[in-house]
Amino acid sequence: MADAVNSAMSVFFMQSQSFLAHNQAVSGKRSGKENLQTLFEVEEVPSDNQIRNLLDQLPPTEFAPQYEWIWQQLSALGALEAYNTRLNTRLITLDGMTYHSSTKISCDCCSTRTDRTGKTHYYHATLLPLMVQPGLEHVLACFPEMITPQDGAEKQDCERNAGKRWLAKWSHLFTPNSITYLADDLFSNQPFCEAILAQKQHFIFVCKPDSHVELYRWLQALTLEEHVERRWNGKHGELWRWQWVNQVPLRAGDDALLVNWCDLQICHQTTGDVIYHNSWVTDHQLHTHTVAHVCNYGRTRWKIENEGINVLKKKGYQVEHNFGHGSRYLAQVFLVLNLLAFLLHTAMHLVDERYQFLRQALHKRVTFFEDLRALCRYFVFANWDALWLFMIKSLDEDDMPPNIAALISN
Repeated sequence: MADAVNSAMSVFFMQSQSFLAHNQAVSGKRSGKENLQTLFEVEEVPSDNQIRNLLDQLPPTEFAPQYEWIWQQLSALGALEAYNTRLNTRLITLDGMTYHSSTKISCDCCSTRTDRTGKTHYYHATLLPLMVQPGLEHVLACFPEMITPQDGAEKQDCERNAGKRWLAKWSHLFTPNSITYLADDLFSNQPFCEAILAQKQHFIFVCKPDSHVELYRWLQALTLEEHVERRWNGKHGELWRWQWVNQVPLRAGDDALLVNWCDLQICHQTTGDVIYHNSWVTDHQLHTHTVAHVCNYGRTRWKIENEGINVLKKKGYQVEHNFGHGSRYLAQVFLVLNLLAFLLHTAMHLVDERYQFLRQALHKRVTFFEDLRALCRYFVFANWDALWLFMIKSLDEDDMPPNIAALISN
């Protein structure tokens, strides 16, 4: 089983585009086999079918400790300090991601939907939690929660239910009042907000008028606080207007949760055209000195699309590619391993100076991983340190940073 897991992990860590082609390349060449042994601790290289058959029976939760270990190492090394915000919390954004869809291929863990023609579509989806920070391109993946048929449930699983399960399972990772959760309007309902508050954490959720009729009825009757600033974007002036109010009911009823509401509208100073407009609900207290920060962090939830889901689907990880579906857990296990590679690459970029240098020197992500795969096909490396050092020396950069030059001289 360990050989099957580590062989599969090599596919995703090296960003190989085909599971079968990768396995054939490494198993058919002596160098490839030896690198699997030295770099990925594979004792006996299993066949492609052996890997799939073994991993199909393995619940994806078996890999949760690996995620937790990486997070613990990042915390111990101080790498999470860069994710601190002015609200004295860190930001985790939540969103659903579909990573498999087919009208023919299915398994016991597939969800289903029927289109207008009556055809059934089988799909896999997951709730993807990522730690984000405005101005930082790197996002950190938490262990995902699968959106999958639940035992004894009559209705299909959904993002909100998956979110509640995730909160219950992973709250132990975070100290009280250390996390602010970001999400779209789907999550800004009372049960989910209460679930977050029960964990002694915070939230900033998009709040749309159509889905929060009672709240917006209250807003029409209240006098809102307001602050306006003129800002220059390099081309023209913009008018930024923040509005806010504290302690309004999230829904109708005497038991309604009281939340704080804020709104940001950005207009072209000359034409008056609206450039951006959105509203949020939060439990953070709003006043002149905090409302801009809350709105800024609320906008940051889009990083899950740009630096998260878009990277996972189009920048080498190819999570929508069918690496193998299986009849039970295989599709989920492959997703979890792919996300683990994503987390590991990001963690290395944050704390490993050799990895940082190589990624910067080679400029493009695709170039770095193409070089990695080619080198491991033709040369044997005793460990990862030997591989990184070989790549650094081969680049022969003129303006090499002192810390990297010291590694070569040693």
